[in-house]
Amino acid sequence: MKRLLALVLSLIVHALTLAFVLAGGALIVFNPGEVPAWVAGALLLAVGVMLRPRLGRLSADAEVLAPSSAPELYGAAARVADALAVKRPATVAIMDLGVDATSTRIGLRRTPVMVVGLPLWLALTPRQRVTLLARAYAAGKIGEGLIVGEALSTLAEWRMGLVGAAPLKQREEARVVMDRASLGVMHAPGASYEAAGLLGRIFGRVLGGPVLLAEYALTRLVRAGDSRTKEERRALTARVTSAEELDELEDLMASGRYLAPIQAAALRGESVAEIRQDALTRARLSDDGVLTSAPGSELLGARESELIDAELLKHYTRAIRGFGLIS
Repeated sequence: MKRLLALVLSLIVHALTLAFVLAGGALIVFNPGEVPAWVAGALLLAVGVMLRPRLGRLSADAEVLAPSSAPELYGAAARVADALAVKRPATVAIMDLGVDATSTRIGLRRTPVMVVGLPLWLALTPRQRVTLLARAYAAGKIGEGLIVGEALSTLAEWRMGLVGAAPLKQREEARVVMDRASLGVMHAPGASYEAAGLLGRIFGRVLGGPVLLAEYALTRLVRAGDSRTKEERRALTARVTSAEELDELEDLMASGRYLAPIQAAALRGESVAEIRQDALTRARLSDDGVLTSAPGSELLGARESELIDAELLKHYTRAIRGFGLIS
């Protein structure tokens, strides 16, 4: 029921955005010779465009890999996707400073994309890499969905536009400086600007109330299903990994303890191969120092994992220079 309510509220938000576009277009089309109508129509269109669903896009610091340059990585991502019965990623991208993996869809065609963070990927065993990919696929498949997610983004844009903007302090300071520098010759009273700003803030507060209420309600509806969503994601991930392995990976990611040894090794000038071998050794040791079982799996064996590292070697080499920026 709560998912249905969230969907209905999200559709209302998107309908409001569409109404701005249609109203703006109608004003321009049906009043071709009236300047005020054109101005109002252009303003409504601008608001509609600003609030439009973004349909997802890659982060600016994500680098897309061509299938020909990383066939083993694409193959591993495809095998895990097939095991989970989700759509294979059409594109695989990497992030030099990313500490997670995400599966998302972008653009009007909803192209599936897998984004892998290099620091975490470098530190994981083959089995852990499979778990990471499975976890990302599960999060991408089971969640708030495109309609609800974009509605939350639209409401956030509304909130920032209506109640999030503070008075332009820099403009006021510049006006005072110019007045002093010109000994009052260029003095211009700021009453009109201040009055317009006051009216704008009042207008924003009036409309901002319903926007904040809608955002709060939609957020609560989404969060109400968090526990169920988490269970469904874990159930999907369990098709290729155990609950213990998933818990181990999430604990590793949350603690970030894998990162300090990599950063220290990078500062010592160790090669990528040395850093990788050290990470594998640490990952395979239990708390009492006993070497555990081989880290490979049916979906990604040790040999295939090594080939992936060879494909990513130049990217690792570049990325480790910035690992110290991760905290």
